[in-house]
Amino acid sequence: MKLTDFDYRLPDELVAQEPLAERSASRMLVVDRATGTLEDSVFVKLPDYLKPGDCLVLNDSRVFPARLFGKCDQYHREVEVFLVQPASHDRRLWNALVRPGRKLPVGAEVWFSPTLSCDILDVGRGGERVVHFRTHNDIDAEIAAIGHVPLPPYIHRKDEPRDRERYQTVYAGKPGSSAAPTAGLHFTPEVLEACQRAGAALAKVTLHVGLGTFQPLQNDEVAKNQLHSESFQVEQWAAESIRQAARVVAAGTTAVRTLETVARRNGGFDACSGETNIFIYPGQEFSAVGAMLTNFHLPKSSLLLLVCAFGGVELMLNAYRHAVEQRYRFFSYGDCMLIL
Repeated sequence: MKLTDFDYRLPDELVAQEPLAERSASRMLVVDRATGTLEDSVFVKLPDYLKPGDCLVLNDSRVFPARLFGKCDQYHREVEVFLVQPASHDRRLWNALVRPGRKLPVGAEVWFSPTLSCDILDVGRGGERVVHFRTHNDIDAEIAAIGHVPLPPYIHRKDEPRDRERYQTVYAGKPGSSAAPTAGLHFTPEVLEACQRAGAALAKVTLHVGLGTFQPLQNDEVAKNQLHSESFQVEQWAAESIRQAARVVAAGTTAVRTLETVARRNGGFDACSGETNIFIYPGQEFSAVGAMLTNFHLPKSSLLLLVCAFGGVELMLNAYRHAVEQRYRFFSYGDCMLIL
């Protein structure tokens, strides 16, 4: 398979730049794998597609203000350090993306405030940097005070105060993601309650979204690509709910990757934590997930490949063409798809 087989035409105006006034007001394209049919619906009707015995699995990772702007002696303009994943227990060593990369070589020092700076220690294979922070204060408090919401690059505006709340799920708990698990952005407490009234149990897993979300696949031959590792955790109570479910409905590709990682490692489903670089693409079987809620993903991305693996390449690319024709809103602040 070639990456070019997973491309599609997307008009720029369909990339959502703002969240809707109401979280749950998004449209929802319902894809039935058994019949190959597409149905235009709305997200608030999600509970109508759930039933007793289902377990709706949510990723409760919390987005932190990962985008930092500072100054460097070698460059007289603003530079950006985008924090992706801590690389030490004291959280002073981080893997990060930087811009402009040519101006931030190994040895460069970046100042963010009078009390916070970092040194560039190393350059990774994909151009990412290893940075070391220096401060006399609590590092997380320093980052929280000056950091910006890590809106993705296809949102062509600066972050605003409202993004701190809207680029976050209502059930977010454990800080650690540098991008939101966007399928969860549609949920409100009222919709979650309606899902439970429909008979579905709720379970939360954690996968901290990291570098794999931002780095494009490098090799046009699909199977030769490899994703960066991200940390995950599934607690015992969640594992029990998932194990007992007649059908597991994953809210988002991050939940899917967590579920499939645990199921493939254990041969069943038990509490588990660690690192995963699982790369799911067409031709692979799913061990845990029976239905999936997901936003629309970028062309030729690992997330689109995962969705095509679950729904079938022809059906999913047809669904994407339908979504474009029907003027759905795409990507993080866009509409969603339910694959049954």
